[in-house]
Amino acid sequence: MRVESTYMFQEAAGSSDAVRAQLQHDGAAIAAIGAELRRLAPRAVITCARGSSDHAATYAKYLIETRAGVLTASAAPSVSSVYGVSQDLRGCLFLALSQSGRSPDLLASVAAAKAAGATILAFCNTPDAPLMAAADWAIELRAGVEASVAATKSYIATLAALARMVAAWTQDAALESDIGTLPGLLDQSWALDWSAALAPLESAANLYVVGRGLGLGAAQETALKCKETCGLHAEAFSSAELRHGPYTLLGPKFPALLFAQRDATRRGIEALSLELARRGVPVLIAGAEESVTAAGAIMLPTLDVAAQVAPILLVQSAYRLIATLAVRRGFDPDHPAHLLKVTETV
Repeated sequence: MRVESTYMFQEAAGSSDAVRAQLQHDGAAIAAIGAELRRLAPRAVITCARGSSDHAATYAKYLIETRAGVLTASAAPSVSSVYGVSQDLRGCLFLALSQSGRSPDLLASVAAAKAAGATILAFCNTPDAPLMAAADWAIELRAGVEASVAATKSYIATLAALARMVAAWTQDAALESDIGTLPGLLDQSWALDWSAALAPLESAANLYVVGRGLGLGAAQETALKCKETCGLHAEAFSSAELRHGPYTLLGPKFPALLFAQRDATRRGIEALSLELARRGVPVLIAGAEESVTAAGAIMLPTLDVAAQVAPILLVQSAYRLIATLAVRRGFDPDHPAHLLKVTETV
C-alpha cells in the first residue's frame, strides 16, 4: 500500500483547503455570535464532545481561558444520558463539538443543557445533522466529506472554527489575523519532513505524547491517531502530569514525542527533553529552540508562529507522519479495526 493513495493521507493534505473554504463563509454570522457572547457574558463555558472533537475541546479550553478569561470545563455526557441528572446551567455557554452531529449521548447532553438554561453553540461538519437543529447558534466546519474513519481535515477545521469564534468574541485582531494565514501555513506544515521520527516509532510498542497548555489537545489527538491507525499504544500527558507516575515507565525502548509552542510553557518542555535524553529515552521534539534541545534528541521541524495557532500546525505535520507510520507498520489507516465513522455511544 502506498501512503499517498490512502484517504487519510489525501484528506489530511486537504486540511488547508477545508480551512480556506471555511474562511470564505460565515464571517458575518461568526461576528454576530461574538457580539452575542459579549452580551451573554457567560459565567462559564462547558464543552461536550467525544474522541477527536474532545481534543479540539481541550484546545478550546486553553484558548478561551487565556483569551477570554472565562472558566471552561468538559461535560460528562453520562451525567444526563445515563444518570439522568439535571444541572443549573443558567448563564453558561455550552459548546457541542462533533463531526457527524448524530451521537445519541451528545444530543442528550445538548437537550439537557438547554433545558437547564444553557445557550448552545454547535460546531459540526454535517449541516443537516440533528445537532445543528438543536443548537441556538451553529458554526459549520465546511471540511467536506471525509471517507477515512480517522478524522483529520474535520479536526483541523474544528480548531480553526473555534479560534474564529474566540477571536470574534474577544475582538482579538491579532488572533483573527493569524487565522487568516492558516491555509498557507497548513500547506507549509504538511511539507515539513518529520521522517526522522519513523525509525524510533516503527518498532515501538509504547509512546508518550507530551504537550502543555494550548498544545495539550494536539498531544491528545496525536496519541489517539497513533492508537487507532498504527496499532501503537500511545498516551498523551501534560508535561506537568507526566511526573506524577507515568514518568517512571520511560526508557530506552519507550520513546517520548514532545510538542512545544512559543509561550510560557515552552521552557518546561525543553527542560523535560534534556532530562529524558540524559536518561536514555528516545526523544522526538517539535516546536523547541534548537539551541536548548538535548544532544541526541530528534528535532522535528516546525514553523515559528504565534502560540495560539501553533498546535493546529503541529497536528497537520503529525498527521502526515502518522499516516506514513501506519503503512510502515503494516496497517491500513483508512480502516482501523473494529471502528466506525460515527460512534453511537449512549
